[in-house]
Amino acid sequence: MGWYHATQLLNKDSNILARLDYVVEPWYMSDEGNGSPGFTEFIEFKESLEKSNGVTFYATVDEVPRSENAQETRLAIISARTADNPKLFEACLNIGCQSIFLEKPGAPSVSELNAMMESAKTKGVSVFMGFNKNVSKFATKAREYANNHPGTNVTFVHNNNYDSTEESLGECFERNAEGMLKNMAIHELALLVTFYGVSVETIDSVEADMEYSSCKTLKGPSGKDFTDFDKLKFTITTKNGTIISVAADRCGGDDSVGIVTDSEGKELARFTMPDEEDATTIANAEKRIAGANQYFYVQDPDYAMLKREWQKLSWKELFPKVWRRLT
Repeated sequence: MGWYHATQLLNKDSNILARLDYVVEPWYMSDEGNGSPGFTEFIEFKESLEKSNGVTFYATVDEVPRSENAQETRLAIISARTADNPKLFEACLNIGCQSIFLEKPGAPSVSELNAMMESAKTKGVSVFMGFNKNVSKFATKAREYANNHPGTNVTFVHNNNYDSTEESLGECFERNAEGMLKNMAIHELALLVTFYGVSVETIDSVEADMEYSSCKTLKGPSGKDFTDFDKLKFTITTKNGTIISVAADRCGGDDSVGIVTDSEGKELARFTMPDEEDATTIANAEKRIAGANQYFYVQDPDYAMLKREWQKLSWKELFPKVWRRLT
C-alpha cells in the first residue's frame, strides 16, 4: 500500500499537490530483510526513485532530517503493519510532521489510538484516516438511492480475491493479524459510522448471519496458528431504527457492492465497484503501474481523491489565511 501511495504522489495526473521527498522502509533496509522475498524488486524501486525523482530512503523515521523551511508543510503517510503504527506515528510527530494520513486501522487497540490522538493534539498535528470507500461512487450511489426510497435497507459487500486454500488464507490471516473486522470490513464500518450514525452508544442490536459466516484456524508462513473469519456477515440495528448490513468475503472476487432492498428483502438496486465507467481508469492504471494487486487498480481514483482531499484540508487548517485567498 505504501508503494502505491508513492507512485500516485509521483504521478502528475493524480493532481496531488505534494512532493515525495522521503521513504522509510524498516524491513528491506534491515539485515533481516536483505535478500528476503521482494527485496530485489524493492532495490530496483529504490534506485529508480533516487535517480529519477531525488527521493531519499531511510530505515527509520528518526533518520529523516527535520524540515528547516518554515514555508513548507510536512505531511506524512503511514502505511505499515498495524502493530508498528504507534511507534511510527510518534516518530513522525517528533520530526515535525504537521499532518498525518494514517492507514486503517491505525493501531492494534483503541487505547493505543486514543494515546496517539492525545499526542497529536498536544503537538497541534492533524490526523486523517484513509477510508477510501467514504468517497467511492458505488457507496455514494447506494446511499442516495436508499435516501430517495424510504423504508429500504442497504447491505455493503466487500470481496477480496484470495485463493480459497489453507496456504493462501493462512498467509492472509498472518499478514493481517488484526483480523477481518479491523483490516478488511473496517472500510464498511467506517461507512456505517460516517453516514448511518452507528456507534457503541447508538447500536440496539447486532445479528450475525451464521449461515454465511465462516471462521477458521490456519497456519501462517511462520508456522503459527491464526484464527480469523474468511467470510463474515452481520446486520446492525440502531436505536433510531436504522438497519444496515455488512458482508465480507476474502475469496469472493475483486468487487465491492452496495445492495438496496425493501423491507421484505427484495433487491431494488445494486451498485458495484468497479462498474462499466471504471474500465478505462483501470486499464490506464494497469499500464502506468504494473504488478499491483487488482484492487489497487479498481480503487485507484478513490485513493488519489483521498490524498487530494487530505492535502487540501491540511492546507486549510495550517494556512487558513492563504487558503481563503486561494478559494
